Amino acid sequence: MRAIVFERRNLLRLVVGIAGLGIPGIAGAQAPQTTRIRADIDSVDADTLHLAARNGEKTTVRLTPDATVVAIVPIALADIKPGSFIGSAALPQPDGKLRALEVHVFPESMRGTGEGHRPFDLQPQSTMTNGTVGAVTGSTDRSLTVAYRGGEQTIIVSPETPVVTYEPGSRDMLTAGAHVIVTAAQDASGKLTATRIAVGKNGLVPPM
Repeated sequence: MRAIVFERRNLLRLVVGIAGLGIPGIAGAQAPQTTRIRADIDSVDADTLHLAARNGEKTTVRLTPDATVVAIVPIALADIKPGSFIGSAALPQPDGKLRALEVHVFPESMRGTGEGHRPFDLQPQSTMTNGTVGAVTGSTDRSLTVAYRGGEQTIIVSPETPVVTYEPGSRDMLTAGAHVIVTAAQDASGKLTATRIAVGKNGLVPPM
């Protein structure tokens, strides 16, 4: 029973964390800025992550006991069903459809996370769409109709497109060489403190 309670608590924290995916941090008068760092872990001290960001920069991030760790795990394209709640980073196409760069399928407990359509920073002109899958058509390239409050998008997913989902992670996954996306709070002096770390399981590079 304690394990079930622990998992539910971690999933709740995961919902709160992933809800901000694709939404830039908005600072209040005294609130810290929020930044997202796609990186590999160089090394880990007791309370510090030493990161090599994808852009080549070296970054040090403070690691506190309450930072949430989540795992990103691969699943099959066929696991995307009508009714699935998904997110997808994508690029707009001339016909108005979106070409998926990746798709992440949310666990049912995270339905509604970050719902909507907005700009994203994975690539120039990329977008993030979180919504409910309606029609799924096509045998090679899959065409997904994704609806959200106030709109709908058609997203084309090729067989090569990475498809992943989330599960609770642990500090044991934070080892040298692990591929991570770190969400961190930046204080007025520029120091970074990790609030959540999404880590690719078994060497996976998080695609979003």
